[in-house]
Amino acid sequence: MAPFLAYEDKGPHSSRLPLVLVHGHPFDRTMWAPQIEAFAPDRRVVAPDLRGYGASPVTPGVTLLSRFARDIAELLDELAVPSCVLAGLSMGGQIAMECYRQWGPDRIRGLVLADTFAAAETPDGRRARNTMADRLLREGMRGYADEVLGKMVGPSASAEVAAHVHRMMTATSPEGAAAALRGRAERPDYRDLLTRVAVPALVVVGADDEYTPVSDARALHAALPDATLQVIDSAAHLPNLERPDRFNAALAAFLTRVDA
Repeated sequence: MAPFLAYEDKGPHSSRLPLVLVHGHPFDRTMWAPQIEAFAPDRRVVAPDLRGYGASPVTPGVTLLSRFARDIAELLDELAVPSCVLAGLSMGGQIAMECYRQWGPDRIRGLVLADTFAAAETPDGRRARNTMADRLLREGMRGYADEVLGKMVGPSASAEVAAHVHRMMTATSPEGAAAALRGRAERPDYRDLLTRVAVPALVVVGADDEYTPVSDARALHAALPDATLQVIDSAAHLPNLERPDRFNAALAAFLTRVDA
């Protein structure tokens, strides 16, 4: 049976653990292009388009983080990936935490959390996400993309990176983005879960990230029993695209450790 999600699956099926990359909102799997290029020559790399994003099907309404996690599990079952290093950025990081809650350390052998946070949504945040979902359904993605581009990538990002980020945002389905926003408004609190993560973890954050500042990354790092923190200078919310050299170096060192 064909997988529900669109995806990239590149690299050799070797003894190294596959790397599974979960994108953020409102992006698609192409946000991981520098990591696929860097790591696929030596290991299997799987990068799906989440439900409602990229080339994957759109299901209007509410998409909970638990549904995203089940989608990824079903894809990995189809691709015969029994265990992996799982990396997620922003919303993708919250989905990665939900994946760990559902799958545990047998399937996730290393956890990478980039520019994300673990707390449940506040009442004000819940209202704001639902209001934004209504706006996207009413107006589409372009106005939102224009407004937030300067917070997604910092002033040091190249024009090509900024254009790529803007293009991903404007190409996203408003229905898919709204469903994810409503689902994130209902997310659980993962802070206690992090204290019980039984695998190595890497926490990465852009030094200039306004959405998930360095203080959020330090809280993740403090909660995780076995974690490394990497703060990437001259980067905002998408350091994997803004400073791929620094991001990839941190990820490569982490993968070497997990492989060992």
